[in-house]
Amino acid sequence: MSPVNELLSCKIRLPTPPAIAIKILDTVRMDSFTFEDLARVIESDPALAARVLKAANSPYYHLSSKVSSIEKSVAILGTHTVKNIALSFVICSEFQCESYETFDATIFWRHALSSAVAAQLTATLVRASNNDLFITALMQDIGILVMHGCRPRDYQLVFNCKKESNRPLPEIERMIFACDHQEVGAELLKSWLLPEEIYEPVRYHHQDAQVPEKYRITTAILSIARSLSSFYNGSEDVDKIRRVKQIFDAEFGIKGSAVDTLIESVATTTLEFFSAFEMAPGALRPFSHILQEANSKLGELYDSFELQIIELKQAKEKLEKQARELNMANTRLREMASKDGLTGILNYRSFQEAMDREIIRSKRYGKGFSLISFDVDNLKAINTNYGHPVGDLVLVEICRAVGKIIRASDIFVRCGGDEFSIIMPETDADKVLIAAAHLRDCVENLAIQADNEIIDVKISIGVSSFDPIVQTMDKKRLILMADKALLRAKKNGKNQISSFYPDGDDGNT
Repeated sequence: MSPVNELLSCKIRLPTPPAIAIKILDTVRMDSFTFEDLARVIESDPALAARVLKAANSPYYHLSSKVSSIEKSVAILGTHTVKNIALSFVICSEFQCESYETFDATIFWRHALSSAVAAQLTATLVRASNNDLFITALMQDIGILVMHGCRPRDYQLVFNCKKESNRPLPEIERMIFACDHQEVGAELLKSWLLPEEIYEPVRYHHQDAQVPEKYRITTAILSIARSLSSFYNGSEDVDKIRRVKQIFDAEFGIKGSAVDTLIESVATTTLEFFSAFEMAPGALRPFSHILQEANSKLGELYDSFELQIIELKQAKEKLEKQARELNMANTRLREMASKDGLTGILNYRSFQEAMDREIIRSKRYGKGFSLISFDVDNLKAINTNYGHPVGDLVLVEICRAVGKIIRASDIFVRCGGDEFSIIMPETDADKVLIAAAHLRDCVENLAIQADNEIIDVKISIGVSSFDPIVQTMDKKRLILMADKALLRAKKNGKNQISSFYPDGDDGNT
């Protein structure tokens, strides 16, 4: 047995067509039926007759005088209008009492009636010839009643999945039931012996499959009706209005004010229909009211939006100020991490990093460089005789003087205490000796005054050179060679320049 037949053979009380509804449909399909024929069918059900008269005399139909007979109602309103009113009342009344746990039948039929009104108005606008569109739209989702009634827990899963995903409802139904409410609804209506023009469009009304050409217009109208009903009875999702306008434009070439007027008419007509049937409208309200409320809220938002603009501007300025302060703080931290606190020149950590970079550069481009290491002669005696502040002054003045004579490409660092180094890019062994002599003379000529005395300041210098073409040397050995040359200069009487070469030769000046 197919999934559809299993549902339709379910033991619960499935919807069955009221006899009066079948009589009404059979009557209006007779070639030679009269107003009196339809009136007699309606009059056979007193409750239905009373409701039809009440609907005919409602403000919606704007009749000039009170209608007192069903036959006159048919003559004034037209057979299709009376048929739609009668069928709506009969079908909704018959199925309204059904209880399916979490399923709210009142909401279901509110959606169905709204959809039926929308379909009828749309059919009039696009001049569709299908006279059964009202009842088709009214019954298009009746398959949901069957599926939920037979397997309520499974259909609750369908509801939950629909809320959590953007998948179409029929797709979710097929995952759980192996069929969808379109198929179930179509087969149910077919079993009621309703005409094909009603049940076949129901089979394709979600347009998720290839729609037969003869039902393309009907299913397009049903799609419009379903979207408008969902908008007015649901979350007022504007995407549904956009979809309605897209279908009108693509399928019927209609757009602009005609569509806007129809959208408004669906709400007002449905509200009057609900009133005639004494059905609560729920949240349904005309589109113009929705727009008016939205505009009012936008006005309120605009007032607060201006304040938010000011607040955002102030917040932006505050963040920019904090970013600048943070950048300045980071710059200071980098300087503190890379520079000597007393003299302001680079520190030992920076010296090590600079040596790594210079060796890489020298090897890459095949150009050598030299290293000068020097310290202050007799700084301990200066500290003892004049105090450490004067000793610090001597170091600062030496750094200031040296900074003025070295090249912009040279890297001057304090390695610690009174020991200093100068990395001299692209400087060979001969040129570094000339630079070292100039450095010694510069310091020796300083006139540093303390306690009305001129302090005699001298330095000892050691140099080494790196030539990537004729020798292989690492950073550690190059620094060691310069330090050994410095020690030799101090042992040989201070205020001297000593050089150290990898082949063991050395010299003093």
